[in-house]
Amino acid sequence: MLTKIPKEQMFLANEGWLESRFHFSFAQYHDRHNMNFGVLRVLNDDIVHPNSGFGMHPHKDMEIISYIIDGEITHEDSMGNKETLHPGEVQYMSAGTGVLHSEYNHGKSDLRLLQIWILPPAKGLEPLYGSYKFNEAEKKNKLLHMVSSLEGNAPVKLHQDVNIFVSQLEAHKELELNIKKNRQLYMVQIKGETSFNDKVLTQSDALKVQDTEFLKIKALKNSEFLCIEMAQSLH
Repeated sequence: MLTKIPKEQMFLANEGWLESRFHFSFAQYHDRHNMNFGVLRVLNDDIVHPNSGFGMHPHKDMEIISYIIDGEITHEDSMGNKETLHPGEVQYMSAGTGVLHSEYNHGKSDLRLLQIWILPPAKGLEPLYGSYKFNEAEKKNKLLHMVSSLEGNAPVKLHQDVNIFVSQLEAHKELELNIKKNRQLYMVQIKGETSFNDKVLTQSDALKVQDTEFLKIKALKNSEFLCIEMAQSLH
């Protein structure tokens, strides 16, 4: 079963310095019928304007992935980490017992990123932090496996049983994706236009994939999309 979530149905928040599209219930948007999709708890498509950002704030018992699309982000945290990340880079943090961090756009152009929160398999886990820079060739016309569990083989590893992929497909290029039994996907169209079986997504649309064994993926225009794979649930 494929369920398209058009961008027009998502909640938009505008704080002046920050524009966000919330895929799930978050902050001032509360919807008890849209709290999560499996272990995927939050997915925010954020635009942070120059010389602004998120001041130092706490996180606990959450695994957080940031995928940088445009611009740059400067991270600083209570574990002593400080760095600036650019498009194509992934930042990850498993907050576990508790972490303070800040995220700022000190650049001259807008920062766009996907902020992804994954529910951890247990509370009080050891905090993790890191980043990874992928080159464009790794995701051009193929699926790049960016994130896995600690037992997986992706460069970025979390405690949770989850896999995150990204792809940049040139127009008319195709991919095929087999989906394991009792697994589900959440697709996010980052840029361009793509068909997934019979569903067409344009920029910022999303797609829930459940009880499906196979996806035929075709870029109708130059395309970039993200795929989050996890254990199947009823939500």
